[in-house]
Amino acid sequence: MNTIFMNTIFRKGLNCQMESKKISLSDMYSAIEEVLATGRSFELPITGTSMNPLLKAGRDRVEIIKTDDFGIGDIIFYRRDNGQFVLHRIVGEDKDGFLLCGDNQEDIEHGIRKEQIIGVVVRINRKGKIIDRHNPSYIKKVNFWVKNIDRRHMALVLMRKLIR
Repeated sequence: MNTIFMNTIFRKGLNCQMESKKISLSDMYSAIEEVLATGRSFELPITGTSMNPLLKAGRDRVEIIKTDDFGIGDIIFYRRDNGQFVLHRIVGEDKDGFLLCGDNQEDIEHGIRKEQIIGVVVRINRKGKIIDRHNPSYIKKVNFWVKNIDRRHMALVLMRKLIR
């Protein structure tokens, strides 16, 4: 697996130390495109809460590849017209493009065009445990969540109360 990690190694004497640095996706975008164009993947840490409960900041990372093999239920990494980078799930498609929604959201974003899609999540790295997007257990959970998008409000309210 050819993956980019956004870490820098510093040498201090004989000791090697790994130090993470925050780099904006805008600054990394040309490197990401180059890596994906060569058929390799890159790993992205999760930030934000829009994909909770499946993906959590500080716990999960996702491996992304460039492919045309994606559809309803897949998580895509895309760039909005305003330049913002987003990681959301495809929940449908219409004449204007893809319909996307974060797992922790209720509002559906319409009209995401194929050329806005940078890549597709193929694996989730949860503290070293790898979850493949073709894993049957994962697919069952995704199908349930996508098929019940109209009931999502009640489920999210209940989950938020249970977490507190």
